Amino acid sequence: MSRAPESIDLRPEASAVGIGIPEAPRAGLASWLPGIWMLRHYRRGWLGADLIAGLVLTGLLVPAGMGYAEAAGLPPVTGLYATIIPLVAYALCGPSRIMVLGPDSGLAAMIAAAVIGPAAGDPARAVALAGTLAILVGALCIAGGLAKLGFITDLLSKPVRVGYMNGIALTVLISQLPKLCGFSIDASGVGPAAAAFARGLGDGQLDPIALAIGGGCLVVILGLRALWPRVPGVLIAVVLAIGAVIAIGDAAHLRLVGVVPRGIPAPTIPMIALHDLGPLLIAAIGIALVAFADMSVLSRTFAARNGYRVDANRELIALGLANLAGGWFRGFPITSSASRTPVAEAAGSRTQLTGVVGAIAITTLLLAAPGILADLPTTALAAVVIAAALRLFDLAALRTFWRVRRADFVLAMVAFLAVAALGVLPGIALAVAFSLLDFIRRAWSPHDAVLGRAAGVKGYHDLQRYPDARQVPGLLLFRWDAPLFFANADSFRERVIALVDGAAAPIRWVVIAAEPITDVDTTAAEALAELDRELVARGVALAFAELKDPVKDRLARYGLVATIGAQRFFPTLGVAVKAYVHDTGAAWTDWEG
Repeated sequence: MSRAPESIDLRPEASAVGIGIPEAPRAGLASWLPGIWMLRHYRRGWLGADLIAGLVLTGLLVPAGMGYAEAAGLPPVTGLYATIIPLVAYALCGPSRIMVLGPDSGLAAMIAAAVIGPAAGDPARAVALAGTLAILVGALCIAGGLAKLGFITDLLSKPVRVGYMNGIALTVLISQLPKLCGFSIDASGVGPAAAAFARGLGDGQLDPIALAIGGGCLVVILGLRALWPRVPGVLIAVVLAIGAVIAIGDAAHLRLVGVVPRGIPAPTIPMIALHDLGPLLIAAIGIALVAFADMSVLSRTFAARNGYRVDANRELIALGLANLAGGWFRGFPITSSASRTPVAEAAGSRTQLTGVVGAIAITTLLLAAPGILADLPTTALAAVVIAAALRLFDLAALRTFWRVRRADFVLAMVAFLAVAALGVLPGIALAVAFSLLDFIRRAWSPHDAVLGRAAGVKGYHDLQRYPDARQVPGLLLFRWDAPLFFANADSFRERVIALVDGAAAPIRWVVIAAEPITDVDTTAAEALAELDRELVARGVALAFAELKDPVKDRLARYGLVATIGAQRFFPTLGVAVKAYVHDTGAAWTDWEG
């Protein structure tokens, strides 16, 4: 996740990219293979733009893929394998026309957490573990899409996404600083890695040449991003780094990428120990959730910008197929890219062919010129990853949370600290748990209101907002702005009884303005029955107005409609007030009159 999707312009206007491109069918075989359908309806006028966009994109795909592989603790060439195959797979079955899939800085830390420890420094074992992880992620995504579980990403609220993305950014940044400075550390996690980095600096391990090259690359990438964002700064930085190594001549002390293996690996099922499967499956669940959460937001964003629609469940299946294919070809888990997709769009991409062009170009590099990146220093790859990690930070969102809703700011900071202190996987789990607890907290003690008739305004309104509103004598109109469930049922009952007992004049009816009550569980039903008994003991009648039919049906199954009386359920507050005035003879003149 190269940057938080929320930072992308979400305006719905269609750009030129989407103009004139027909919508793929939403049913039948073509809906499962939209890339084939698009190829059958391809227009010659799109070819030039797709070719140029694909070649421009290649300049970013190669160093970014290799850099993220390094960040994940894998051989750099696996980043190319994890780029080629998923691009082709998504081009065939992905619903988004210009989405770019591949290795991702946000997932790199999660992959590293899952494979570095069990691999114990063995690159071949790390590749096998990462390939298995990709297959598991793919299988989970496909199963989730077929089960129509695309809604699960709603668990990741924006504060949680911002918090864990900031945590991931810090994790990636700290992990890459030693590589930028030309040495390595044997530590993981923000705290241990930062301490190990500081010890390395204190022990004199810093390599001035490596820092000069890596720092120069970072300056080039960030400078071009700020001044001329459409210029491929990553490609320019990588070319300059290779030129610097060649110019120095004696670069034996620098760690270089070296000659990558020629060709594309044959498809194979990675072999791992059985005891590794359980931890990898747990890691795969977290990676699949995060990958799809990022991809679903990005996909919807670009679909809206370019005038087409995507199905979340089809997107989930396409992501799964891309991961499954990548895992069979020595790849690792991938997702959409919020930095490379805009590059494709800015370069004029029209269709999925752009990704195919990028995959062909990388394959050509591996087959015909595997040594072209031999002199690329790993410090330059660290600069690429650091530049991407810096884009993950979303401080503007934190400022907005602080200004408009402090609870969201606290939730984002909990997610950030959890990811930074505990690691990516437990941090995300804890952040989601806190998000759900925050929802329960708000529903536990929701806003409620006593309603009255305000002059000049239709309906009945909160006395806190309209202090001059008149109350019907002897009638308590009470609104509860949440579903009734086990956590807030007693609070609801106690609040109503307190209002009845504390009223200045005796209350004869309590009418619940029930439109916001969208559900009543069995615990809340028991609380309503108890409330009815307590009110009857006080000589007070309980009634409901504007109760939704499904909720009323549920109360009927609980037996509450019969207990309270069907005549005490009214379609509107106005009808309830008229019934109260008629039954009790209360003195009341409505201002509408």
